[in-house]
Amino acid sequence: MFWGKTPSRFMHAIFLRDRPLSVRLLVFSAILVIIPLLAVGVISYQRSSGVLQHEAREYSLQIIEQVKAHVEYYVRDVEITALKMNNDPVMGKLVKMNSLEEVDQSGIREPVMQLLRTSAFSRSDISNISVFLGEILILDLRGDDSVEPMAPLMEEYWFKSAPANGEAILVSRVIKWADHDEPVISIVKRLVSPSTLEPIGMLVIDVNYKRFQEIADLVTIGQTGYMFILDSQGHYVYHPDLSLLGRKANLEGESWMQRSDSGSVPSAGANGGKDFLTYSHSPFLGWTLATSVSYRELTAGIGYIGRTILITIIVTLGLAYGFGIGLASSIIKPVRQLQRLMKRVELGDFTKTASVTSKDELGLLTHGFNKMVRNLSELLEQIYISRLKETEMTLQQKEMELKVLHAQINPHFLYNALETIRGMALEQSMDDISDMASALARMLRYNLRNPSPCVCLEDELEICETYLRIQKFRFEDRLDYEFAVPAQLLDQPMPKFSLQPLVENCIVHGFERGGGICSIRISARMDPAGAWFIVVEDTGSGMSEERLAWIRGRLREDDAEHDGEHIGLLNVHRRIVRLFGDDFGMSIQSVPGDGTCVTLRLPMQPQNAA
Repeated sequence: MFWGKTPSRFMHAIFLRDRPLSVRLLVFSAILVIIPLLAVGVISYQRSSGVLQHEAREYSLQIIEQVKAHVEYYVRDVEITALKMNNDPVMGKLVKMNSLEEVDQSGIREPVMQLLRTSAFSRSDISNISVFLGEILILDLRGDDSVEPMAPLMEEYWFKSAPANGEAILVSRVIKWADHDEPVISIVKRLVSPSTLEPIGMLVIDVNYKRFQEIADLVTIGQTGYMFILDSQGHYVYHPDLSLLGRKANLEGESWMQRSDSGSVPSAGANGGKDFLTYSHSPFLGWTLATSVSYRELTAGIGYIGRTILITIIVTLGLAYGFGIGLASSIIKPVRQLQRLMKRVELGDFTKTASVTSKDELGLLTHGFNKMVRNLSELLEQIYISRLKETEMTLQQKEMELKVLHAQINPHFLYNALETIRGMALEQSMDDISDMASALARMLRYNLRNPSPCVCLEDELEICETYLRIQKFRFEDRLDYEFAVPAQLLDQPMPKFSLQPLVENCIVHGFERGGGICSIRISARMDPAGAWFIVVEDTGSGMSEERLAWIRGRLREDDAEHDGEHIGLLNVHRRIVRLFGDDFGMSIQSVPGDGTCVTLRLPMQPQNAA
C-alpha cells in the first residue's frame, strides 16, 4: 500500500512533514553524522598534536638540562676564579685603602694589575677584569684607570641589585673597546670593607661568549628552533641574535619566568605565528634556559591526518547536502509564504491567508497566523468605530465646556461691574473698597490684554504687587511682603502669570493653613553662566520631607496629571520647560515650620532682545 501512494504523499512521508520539527531535525542530524565525524576528526587531531608537543617538550627538556649542567659547571669555575681574586692578600690590602693618595703611596696599583693579568692570562674566555674602589680608583685590563667608566656602569639595570653581602651575580652586558663593542657575561661581586663590613667597591669579571657559543652549537632543535637564556629579571643572557643581548625579553605570558620549575608554554612568534617554548630554571644561576620551536614545524607531522579528515568531511557533507536540500525546502517554503503575507499585513491588507500544508509546528504556526490576521481585522474595525464615538463625545464635551465658559466669564460685564462698585465706593468715601475693585480690574485686564506667552519681569512684579495688596485687605497686619529685584533684570522675559501662582501658594499653603504672621519676599539675581533666578520665599508652615519629595517627583514627570493641589507649581514649571528647554525650570526647598523657597531659573536675554 505504501508504493501505491502518490509522489506528493511519498515526499510528504519522506521528509516527515507531519512530525514535530524536533523529531525531523533529530532524524536528519543522525543521518548526516556530521557531529560524530567532526568530533572524531577534532579529537584525533588534538591527540596527535598533544603527543607531538609532549615528545617535543621532553626532547627539549633533555637538551636544556644538559646545557644547564654544562653552563652551571662553567659558571662555578669562573666564580672560583673570582673568589680566589677576592681572597688574594693584594685585594685584601686594596679594600683597606680610603683615598687615592693612600693608594699611590702604598704602590699597590701594580700588584693589583698583575693579579688581574695573571687571572686572565690562562683563560681565553675572560675578556676583561675590572676592580672598582668606590669613586676612588678603577683598575681595568683595558688600561683605563680613571673613574669615568663607573658612571655608565651605575646606570645599568643590574647595578642596584648586586647583593651587599658579597655574593656574586651574573648579568649580560656590553663592554666597549677602542675599536669595537663586545657582548659579555659579567660575574659581579661587591667588595666589602673588613673594618666596617660595608660594600666599598666592586669586582667585575667579563666572560666572552666563546664557551657559550660552543655549547649552543651542539644544540639542534628542528630546522628553525633555537635556544636562549634569560636572567632573573628577564634580560637576554644568550640569544643567537647577539644584538638582543642585555635587552628585556618581550615574550607572551611572561608569568612562567617567575616559577621555579620547568615546563612549556605557547608564545607569539617573530613572523606573527605561534612558537612552542620549553623552559627550565636554574636556582644556582638564577637564569632561565629555554628553547623555541615553531608550531608550524612542530605540527607538520600531523598534516597527513588533517588532510585525511578534511577529505572525509567534504565527501560526507556532499552526501548530507543532498538530504539537506529537501529538509530546507520543507521548512523554508512555508516560512517564505508567511513572510510575504506579513508584508501585506504591514501594508494594511488583511484579506489574504496562508495555505496550511502540514500538521507540524510550521503548519500550526501558519494556522495561528491566519487566525491572528482575522482577529486583527476585527479588532481594527472595533477600534475604528470606538475612536469615532470617542471623538464625537469629545467634541460634544468641548462644546459644552465652551458654552459654560462663556456663561461664566463675560469680560465686559465684569469690567462694568467692577467700575460700578468702584464708583459707588468713591461716592461713599470707601477708599479700601475702591482700591480693591480697581486692583481686581487690573488683574483681569492683565490676563486678557496680551496674548503673548511671555512678558517682562516688571509686569509680573506689578501684577503680584496688585494681588498682594488685595490679600492685604484680607489679612491686614498678619501679611507682610517685600520686593528685592535689581533694575537691570526688570526687562528680562518670563512666562506670563508665573509669579502670581507662586505667591498664591505661599498664602494658601503656607499662611492660611498654618495661621500666624507670614512674610513673603520676592528677589532676583543674575548667574554668570548666562541665566538669572527669581526667588519667592515665605515664612509659613513649610512642608514635610515626604510632601516635598512627592512634589519634586511630580515636577520631573512630563505627563503627570493634576490632582487638585499644587496645580500652579506644575503649570509654571512645565511652561518654562516648554518655552526655554530642560535646562531651565523650578526648584523647591522647604523646612517644616520654617517656610518654603521656590526658585525659577530662566535664560538671560540681551537688553535689546528682551
